[in-house]
Amino acid sequence: MTLADRILYFNKKLEIKSKLPLGVAVLNPFQDAYTFQLCETFYHQYYNDTHPRKLILGINPGRFGAGLTGIPFTDPVKLEQRLGIPNNLPKKAELSSDFMHRVFDELGGAELFFKKFYISSVCPLGFTRDGKNLNYYDSKDLQESVLEFVIKTIQQQLDFGLEREVCFCLGEGKNYKFLQTLNTRFGFFEKILPLPHPRFIMQYKRKELRKFIDLFISHLG
Repeated sequence: MTLADRILYFNKKLEIKSKLPLGVAVLNPFQDAYTFQLCETFYHQYYNDTHPRKLILGINPGRFGAGLTGIPFTDPVKLEQRLGIPNNLPKKAELSSDFMHRVFDELGGAELFFKKFYISSVCPLGFTRDGKNLNYYDSKDLQESVLEFVIKTIQQQLDFGLEREVCFCLGEGKNYKFLQTLNTRFGFFEKILPLPHPRFIMQYKRKELRKFIDLFISHLG
């Protein structure tokens, strides 16, 4: 079984069974047949082998990026223009995707990048409340509700045969703190290296974009 097959099987089975706080809805792009077809094309194109990868973990999918395409840090525009996968999804760019695809380009392009790295999220399904994105840590009740799901899915992805020496965590604050606490308890990785979250960079530090791209390159490259 290739890594692509393992990832797709994992994504297909993703389901949060615990009761969520009132007003919180799960964002699961893999339940949409068309989106899952796009995922099949992507993963068979870039992960159709059995080579180990380093793991990069974001927070959770957002509704304009991975929550729409099913592919981490890739909006419909990048999916078509950068990864060569045509799609009929609404062509709206997403900030985090903009940053990460700049990093892909600087590290030799998507094909070379995906040969070395597998990107997922601490919580691989996203959330919305009142039609807006909600991070798993934005609500203490939500974080507690998804705790077992997060632990289970991290372990399931490590069972793909991913490298465990280092995990790159996107988000130096709450996301890193939560993941580090879990790692102390379960020993998923030898170490976790936090990096600024791409959305934070694009939203608040855009004038220093070159500095942050260089930071990512120095750690990932």
